[in-house]
Amino acid sequence: MTLPLLLLPLPGRASGTPSLQVLHWWTSAGERHAAKVLAARLGDEGITWQDAAIPGGAGLGAGKVLRSRVLAGDAPDATQIIGVSIGEWAELGLLLELDGVANAGNWNKALFPTVRELVRHRGHVVAAPLGIHRINTLFYNRKVFARLNLAPPSTWTEFEQAARKLRAAGVAPLVQSSEPWQVATLFENLLLATGGPEYYRELFVRQSPQAAADTRLAQALQRLRGLKAWMLNPAEEQPWTEAVKRFGRGEAAMFVMGDWAKAELGELGYAIDSDFSCVALPGTDNYHLYSVDTLAMFVNDYSRQGAQEKLAKAVMSPLAQQQYSAAKGSVPVRRDASQATMDSCARSSWRGFARGAASQAPSLVHRMAADEESRDAIIAEIHRFYLDDSMAPAETQRRLAGLLRTLNFRSHKQGSHHGAQDPDRR
Repeated sequence: MTLPLLLLPLPGRASGTPSLQVLHWWTSAGERHAAKVLAARLGDEGITWQDAAIPGGAGLGAGKVLRSRVLAGDAPDATQIIGVSIGEWAELGLLLELDGVANAGNWNKALFPTVRELVRHRGHVVAAPLGIHRINTLFYNRKVFARLNLAPPSTWTEFEQAARKLRAAGVAPLVQSSEPWQVATLFENLLLATGGPEYYRELFVRQSPQAAADTRLAQALQRLRGLKAWMLNPAEEQPWTEAVKRFGRGEAAMFVMGDWAKAELGELGYAIDSDFSCVALPGTDNYHLYSVDTLAMFVNDYSRQGAQEKLAKAVMSPLAQQQYSAAKGSVPVRRDASQATMDSCARSSWRGFARGAASQAPSLVHRMAADEESRDAIIAEIHRFYLDDSMAPAETQRRLAGLLRTLNFRSHKQGSHHGAQDPDRR
């Protein structure tokens, strides 16, 4: 299937001015707003942002287009690359080193330590970080909850109690999609709630086959199956943007998704702390399941290096960080960011991430925890379990243990290492 490249109207276009083509997967309304923010800040530097947007949830389409373009010798000037993929591209020698920009901007001090390590490879800065997303976010409809005199759940017992009252009132408790990446996003939330960050890392970052036999994995699988009973059409595949619309319209009272859904709700005209609010998923209040947006620059022939460095500088400016995160639903990567401009969800996310590595968990689904092969294979197993109600959790545990043994064997054979965001392996 050929994936379309969307040229979105963005500010700053002018003939005869320097330009950079930026490949990314920001195609929802909130994401387009965030891209326009970055384009405007690049325009302040006298450079036009040429937008190459590839549709597809979780960046699946964009990854394919990027690989094909690089193989064809037509790499974009800049591209959205996140997580473990940054190191993989850098290892090939294809990414521009941004040490000069980082040193001049004192990134070493400005960035949270986890983000600082994420954009480094072999001692060099190879990407510009944009924003931090919190994925363990439970959105709830404030008006529905107020009408039924419900408080947002902080425990699973409270969640079940609220779900029963919502169902009795004729409101679906939860809207989710059966798309594989969305199912796996829900599951990694449940695993964090059940096992905490250390066990989460053991399974998804270190990829321990022994961790797959743990009862905490069985509990998370059981909870995933149990949640299906509370969902609006649990077997229905729909884009995350459609699930956001259904939640906004009040078709369901709760929704588990990364905080980018907050930005989408805002674009649809719904107001935070009036129409909806968010809390951490029950059992994860002290944890931060994260994904970090980043831009990397391809070396090509170095003819665009000056403009690429200006892009890296521009997106790390305090103004761009604040504006981008407000539009995208994320929080700034800068430790000196002002909380005064953040909404209630953002403040909770920013403070949670600031607690440090012990409370952080890198998202598997959103490429923070493992390479593409591992990610895709684990998602497939979780999705298989979700679709087949006859499959016992123990069977999925056995399948995952076998899968992790195979992945570990390949990793050791190739001399590679998973888990760039595991502090125990740095």
